Formats: sequence, structure tokens, C-alpha cells
Amino acid sequence: MNTDADLPNYPITRVGCPFDPPDAYVAWSRAGGLRKIRLWNGREAWVATRYEDVRAVLSDPRISSDGARDDMPTVSPASQVATPLRASFNRMDDPGHTRLRSMVARDFSARRTAALRPRIQQLADDLIDTMTRNGSPADLMAEFALPFPSLVISLMLGIPYEEHDFFQSRSIALLDTHSSAEQVARTGEEMRGFLRELTKVKERRPEDDIISRLVGEQLAAGHISRDELADLALLLLISGHEATTNMIGLSVLALLDDPVQSGMLRDTDDPAVEAAAVEELLRFLSAADAGFARVVTEDVEIGGQLLRAGDGVFVALSAANRDGTVFDAAETLDLGRTARHHLAFGYGSHQCLGQSLVRAELQTALTTVLRRLPKLRLAVPADEIDFAHMGTFGPVELPVLW
Repeated sequence: MNTDADLPNYPITRVGCPFDPPDAYVAWSRAGGLRKIRLWNGREAWVATRYEDVRAVLSDPRISSDGARDDMPTVSPASQVATPLRASFNRMDDPGHTRLRSMVARDFSARRTAALRPRIQQLADDLIDTMTRNGSPADLMAEFALPFPSLVISLMLGIPYEEHDFFQSRSIALLDTHSSAEQVARTGEEMRGFLRELTKVKERRPEDDIISRLVGEQLAAGHISRDELADLALLLLISGHEATTNMIGLSVLALLDDPVQSGMLRDTDDPAVEAAAVEELLRFLSAADAGFARVVTEDVEIGGQLLRAGDGVFVALSAANRDGTVFDAAETLDLGRTARHHLAFGYGSHQCLGQSLVRAELQTALTTVLRRLPKLRLAVPADEIDFAHMGTFGPVELPVLW
């Protein structure tokens, strides 16, 4: 048991190699059991780092996801503000979670994603066309990794892409743990207000998109309120591009660092090989490694540690996905391995709703970049690239040549 004096501060960010989880997480995972940590406000909480412990935390009904609870642990003053994201269904327990999630589940099904693939491919090709016309060098994050998933989710939701700059700037403020509580509250209300107005437009002029369908099927029938609809759309918008953007950036970096494996992915015409490569990149990179806060509602034992009701607990997905008892040579990127049992999308009833879409976007993005730009390389030394860790971890800019 840690003494109060040696409790590490949480969260812990990556340093050194951007592909690897923090050294502390790796050490804790190898030592076994849960680790007690100290939060920004002096509160103590637990962190699970081993694969089985993480799965247990994310699936046990005695551990709550309800972001409205006063005893839910937070990682910064801003993250305790009652923003639309804290009110979204991924921060609810049942029955509220299932009620709202089920309203949009079909829009993110594997079947719906398969139907969207030609349009997704066209969006990727159009962005590469524009980037190559503008010439080398370019910032792959700004010109491809960010707009690509943003275009896809805007198309699905029915949000005009010209509003992208508005949402992007406010998404950053909403997710940045360095934002003040006042900034977060103001930004959340600005985004919610825009989506309320867009909902009114869809009532008058419905189109073939998710918001129009929610208005026609759920709002009109009284199954969802206007605020709930705006919060749901906001969650889908932010989670629908931020994590994918960073995974594209990290994946391209990892592939440029390994010409043999990037060549294998570039040259294959086997969809199964492409799919397996993306699963391994999701496991190895684990860009989404923050925000998985939970609170214990009944005493429960996880990993040999008794957690008391009221205890806060976090999970470290990056460490769980490097657990050597689950993945052979876990520290090695191996695009040929079977890694679909990774935890990059979480686990249990709250696992990522849009995982089929993310998989399709990553498969499309990476193969398109590698095939359209076979001589792609970094325009600066790798150690000069800056990274940001907000909702997920990824490059701020990615200067490339081709």
C-alpha cells in the first residue's frame, strides 16, 4: 500500500517515445494490482493498468459512469464543470445510457458503415488531391488527418462543414484540461446553442442525416428533449473526429518509422490484412487514454484490491493494451498479429459506439496515404514533433514531404 507521501499525481502524460504508455503505467501493470494516485484537488483515487483489471472496472455494475455524480473523480478543475459532454449518454448509467445510445446505434452499425465506405474513400481521395495540388511540404494533420474524419461525421450528422472552424476551436477548449472552468462552461453552451438552432432548421427542412432522423422520430414523439438531442449531437461530433484524427497522425508516424511494415500495408490488396493492421495500430498506439473515470457504488474487489463505495477509479487503456500476459511481444508493433481483443475502444456496455466507423476511416485513411504518397517522409526530425494530450493523444502538426 502506498503511503500518502509517495502517491503519484494523476494524470500522467507520455514522455519520450510517443507510441508508448507512460513508464509509470508500465511499471504498475507489471507489479500487479491497482495503484493509488492523487488528483489535482488532493483527492485520492485508483488506477487500473492490467488488461483483466481494466476490463473488470469497465464492466462491473457496481462501478458507475454517471458524470453527474458529485463523487465522480475529475482530472482538472475544468473537467468537473457540467458541460454537455458530461451530460451525454457515455457519462450515464442505465437506463439513461441505453435509452439514448439505442437512438443512434443503427447509424454506426457495421452495415451502415459498409454502405458509407465509397463516400469515405472519396472524401479521403479529395483531400489528398487538394494537398498534392498545394505541393510539398505540408502539414498532414491540418490538411488530411483533421478534416477527413470531420467531414465524415459532419456528413453523417447533417452539419454544414463550413462550420468546422467554429466546432474545432471550441472542441479544443472543451477537451483541454488547462482550460478554465469558465471557458469550458461558456464553450459548452455556445456549442449547445448552435446545435439547438440547427435542430430547428432540421424540423423545417429535414434531410437524410442523423439529426433530421432524431428530430423526426425521437423529438417529435417526445422520446428526447431538445437539450438531450443537442448534447447527443455534440458528443457524436466531438468523439466522431478527435480520436480518429490523432490515431491517423500517430499511425502515420509509426508506419514511417517502420518501412517494412508500412510497405506490407501499402502493397496488400487483402481487406483482411488491412483490417488486422488497423487493429494492431489501435492496440499499440492507444491514442484514447484519458477520460475513463468511474466511481464505486458498492464495495468491490478488483485485482486483489478492495475498492470501497465512493472510491474513484481510472483505467489506463495504453497499459492494458501492452499487457504481456495477453499479447505476445506486447511492446512490438506487429501488423500481422491478431489484436482485435484490444481495449482501445473500451469495454463493456460503454465501449465506443462508433468503432465500426473508426475502423473504416483508419483503414481508408492509412491505405490511401501510403498508396497515393509512396515516398512520404517527415519534413522535420521526429524528435521535433510536438504532441498534445487532451481527449486523446496525438501530434499537433505533422510536416511531411513526398
